[in-house]
Amino acid sequence: MESFQEYINEYRTQLEKGAIQKAYKGLMEYIMDLRAYFRNKYPGYFVSGSIYYGYMDMTYFSFFPESFKQRNLKIAIVFSHEIFRFEAWLAGYNKQVQSRYWNLFKESDWNKYYLVPTTKGVVSILEHVIADNPDFNDLDRLTKQIESETLEFIGDVESFLSAQDH
Repeated sequence: MESFQEYINEYRTQLEKGAIQKAYKGLMEYIMDLRAYFRNKYPGYFVSGSIYYGYMDMTYFSFFPESFKQRNLKIAIVFSHEIFRFEAWLAGYNKQVQSRYWNLFKESDWNKYYLVPTTKGVVSILEHVIADNPDFNDLDRLTKQIESETLEFIGDVESFLSAQDH
């Protein structure tokens, strides 16, 4: 295992090259633009007022319909830095909500999306890969892919939850 000082030395070396700052700034600007795109195109949906920038592990914002808010659920559009992909996560407003819905999905035979193995230490209930190894050369196409996959995920989860109400 390397020491903290060795990691700092490598961090400094990489920062001196300048590419990391440019890539990170571009990625954060794209995520800000993506959040604004969702906010402008879907005024009936809730879009978080801010972006969680994380510790270079994940960056996300929330986007979800009224039906999710009524259930104390939300969707997070997440960029995972370590595995370099966009995902949509179903999450609860708190641990009790998360646990209740996690159990509902676990006890059902519905397995369209990845159900996290436990609610301990995670914030998601379901996860869906929406753009694996995204191509940042065509941001419009990437935005459309994220939009399409996110809306499909929301629709599928809404359908499942509605069926449980009956």
